[in-house]
Amino acid sequence: MSRSTAGGPPSPRRLSDAAYGWLLLTPALLLLAAVVAWPLLRNLALSFFEVGLGRHLSFTFVGLDHYRALAVDPRFHRALGHTALFAVVSTVLELVLGLAFALLLDQPFRGRGAVRAAVLVPWVLPTAVMAMAWRFLFNDQYGAVNDLLLRLGVLDAPINWLGEPGWAMAAAIAADVWKTTPFVVVILLAGLAAVPSELHEAMAVDGAGPLRRFRFLTLPWLRPYLLLALLFRFIQAVGLFDLMWVLTGGGPGGSTEVLPLLIYEATFRYLDLGYGAALTVVTAALTLAAAFAVAWLQTRQEAA
Repeated sequence: MSRSTAGGPPSPRRLSDAAYGWLLLTPALLLLAAVVAWPLLRNLALSFFEVGLGRHLSFTFVGLDHYRALAVDPRFHRALGHTALFAVVSTVLELVLGLAFALLLDQPFRGRGAVRAAVLVPWVLPTAVMAMAWRFLFNDQYGAVNDLLLRLGVLDAPINWLGEPGWAMAAAIAADVWKTTPFVVVILLAGLAAVPSELHEAMAVDGAGPLRRFRFLTLPWLRPYLLLALLFRFIQAVGLFDLMWVLTGGGPGGSTEVLPLLIYEATFRYLDLGYGAALTVVTAALTLAAAFAVAWLQTRQEAA
């Protein structure tokens, strides 16, 4: 009788690769459920109730009343438009500028490592601190932005950047682009590092110039990285609170009030917890819809 068939203990059953992968993901999934899924489910349940804040909390079931109110609330429609404008414009600018800076920083030059590290400084700065700095820069009386533009002859008179509706949104977009473009640069630099140098050399030997190599090699290779940066930046832009709160507070006249600010106002200023919960659920649903759309585009790109 062989030793393997003797009456020894049976060998332990080995997990499949899929089961082992899920086992490793379990702690992260539990953490994600604790910080995302559970609060979202609580908000969903709360959105069906009117909450009384007397001596004791009281909950009155109102069904879909809060969502019906949202459908006809002009302030919600206005905040939704501001959020879409801010998210779309800032994300597009960050992708374009991030791609341009990534291409520049991918070129060999002396001190490239130090320059790459310096580019990350805006990203690592606390958003609230950075927003306070931008408030001083955009001040219409002593701000550096007006001073520079007046010295260059671009302006004839100072602009009240944070006191006029159109300029306030432009200032908020500029501040966000300055802060978060480095995040896009880092992602695209990782993509550029993965492009095989042999392909560039082969296309150069075939007579392809820099623009042709960028169009037919670099850009297609970077497309998944661009979609990844788009996904992260759009979600962050939709949920942006601290920058807008410190820089403009939603003003002037509500011209920069975005959905996170509206949720804060409804919940903590007016203490309408049910309506604030409904706003949170709708904002999360819109953000998830946009995220799934980008993920679908990325899946199609990978399958192509």
